[in-house]
Amino acid sequence: MKTILGKKIGMTQIFTEEGVQIPVTVIEAAPNTVVQIKTTETDGYSAVQIGFADLKESRANKPTKGHFAKWDSPLKKHLTEIRLSEGETYEPGQIITVADFEVGKKLDVTGTSKGKGTQGNIKRHNHHRGPMGHGSKHKRLPGALAAGTYPSRVFKGNAGPGRMGRETVTTQNVDLVKIIPERNLLLVKGAVPGNRGGVVRVRYAVKGRE
Repeated sequence: MKTILGKKIGMTQIFTEEGVQIPVTVIEAAPNTVVQIKTTETDGYSAVQIGFADLKESRANKPTKGHFAKWDSPLKKHLTEIRLSEGETYEPGQIITVADFEVGKKLDVTGTSKGKGTQGNIKRHNHHRGPMGHGSKHKRLPGALAAGTYPSRVFKGNAGPGRMGRETVTTQNVDLVKIIPERNLLLVKGAVPGNRGGVVRVRYAVKGRE
């Protein structure tokens, strides 16, 4: 499946010829390099590994250098693996660019959501607050979590306060509005996960869900 790694630049807006405003996220997807080829015979499945953003040699350890040297590939900071569909073929060192994509197609964009730190149950799970009148003792507290004498414990997965954000999130079926090949830019409609400068994985949407 056609996939590329890129960096989220931020959001802006563009206008169609009819004057309709479209909010877009700008993704800078510099050329990706095919680093490794995996085959059914050697690895049990068919896939390719692609790399994004050059890595200084001084920042790579010996195993990392050996991995890239084995496939005669330049050092890359970020790697991801693509499962191949039937009939798809890639070659070691092959370059993947934004020009390989097509305007109007639906995309799935995966990134790491913004970290919010430790948050209460109201912000984290959209719970309602308690009575705000004078004397109320449960204005923003989670309330009772256990079920009395039996089972005398809190079940796993119970919604409560805790760490929020910094999770892998995929925004599905977003429109690819514009491509600027000379600047390695993809403009996709709406918002995608992550902070500015965060690495995102862009791929064509799964067939049957477009």
